[in-house]
Amino acid sequence: MLSEEFVSAICGGPLSSNTAIAKDVGIYCHTLSPTYSVKSAFKKSSAPVNCLAVSETHIFTAQKDKAYVHVYSRLRGNQEAFVALPERIRCITLAGDVLIIGTTEGRIMLWETCTGRLVSTPARHVQAVSCVSATPLHVLTGSDDSDIHVWSLAQLLELDSTAEHEPERSLSNHRAAITALAVSRSASVDTNFAVSASKDKSCIIWNYQTGDVLRTLLFPSFPLCMALDPSSRALFVGCEDASLYLAEFFSDKPLLGAQSEDSSTVVQISSPFGAPQPDVGPASCLALSYDGSVLLTGHPKGQILKWDVADNKTPTELTNVNAAITNIAFVPPFPSADKSTKPLTIIKPSQAERAYTFSAQLTSDLNSESTFETLLNTAGFSQEVLENAIAEFHTHTKVSATATEEPSTNDSADNGEQEDLKKQNEELWETIKELKALQKDTLQKYRAATKGQR
Repeated sequence: MLSEEFVSAICGGPLSSNTAIAKDVGIYCHTLSPTYSVKSAFKKSSAPVNCLAVSETHIFTAQKDKAYVHVYSRLRGNQEAFVALPERIRCITLAGDVLIIGTTEGRIMLWETCTGRLVSTPARHVQAVSCVSATPLHVLTGSDDSDIHVWSLAQLLELDSTAEHEPERSLSNHRAAITALAVSRSASVDTNFAVSASKDKSCIIWNYQTGDVLRTLLFPSFPLCMALDPSSRALFVGCEDASLYLAEFFSDKPLLGAQSEDSSTVVQISSPFGAPQPDVGPASCLALSYDGSVLLTGHPKGQILKWDVADNKTPTELTNVNAAITNIAFVPPFPSADKSTKPLTIIKPSQAERAYTFSAQLTSDLNSESTFETLLNTAGFSQEVLENAIAEFHTHTKVSATATEEPSTNDSADNGEQEDLKKQNEELWETIKELKALQKDTLQKYRAATKGQR
């Protein structure tokens, strides 16, 4: 059975002298389904908000008010490395095998964990980088100076680049510090948006590739954390007043899309999705499961609460770790299908000039045949190729029949379309006849050659 797992990180010491909880534990690996349990734990870590990143093989945590990153191996179950960096760290995230780091000096650093290469940008933010989010193509950084910068990931990682790194654009509509960033996973320029939360009690939905504001959401108190639905249909926001809010983008009154109001219209979100017990306090972090059915919230008093998104009932407490929960991240249930390598051990970062060496384990078969090689090594044309050709012919035949049956308002145009379809059908028939003749000829030659060898 497929299991659902997540990782949580704490910051600070124990809240009470509870001897039932192991000391010095800073990271917990949990199994959410089919039944909840704590799978494993790692010691010696104190990670503030936005300072946890999880990959298939490693866990990275930036330490509070320090310039250190602790690296833990999920495969071996131990602390693999202690990495010192030039500046104190405020936030981290992963883009593939690249760890992106936001510093207190307003710059970002990119560490290629498979090569050890470290790229650092100038301090383009006036104050500390408070949060960072990444897609396969872009990096977004939010700062205490209220600005958001959009960077090209390819340009930041470019080899032998002599030009200074500059953001592609800046998003400057907020009036207070940025507390959280979330980016949708769409590849389309029109539907790929980002959401920023700020201490000015607002969340702004951006088309970050154009810089346009799509919608502004106002809340009763300022947002501390947020999470996007996996399908980018809704936004969950945890605010300072300990309430959770839900903003649906495509409901009866859509916030986005062609049917929505003008983008300059500000939407007030006043009805909470839910609120925990008063002794729990506001959520410091949120995470949604990969099917969007379960919402997890971490709280300063050590609780991790589980919310059922569909039923919206009173949340259940999964555990209490007796320390402030600052980060929660779900582990992908399936390995990345497009990755042919994985790093078993990380290479510590260095800005010194050295040979560019990539170190990782291959996860796919390099000798697997391509489609072209399969066709090349097949006698004649395979049954699959012929079946696909016949299916294409039937498709065109149906289109032709439909076009013939439909009434026409423009006889000359319809006659021209019918003639084109007829011509295409004739060409397809000729192609199929040639393929069959060629296959027959090839089989005859093959049989004759086989008899000659006997």
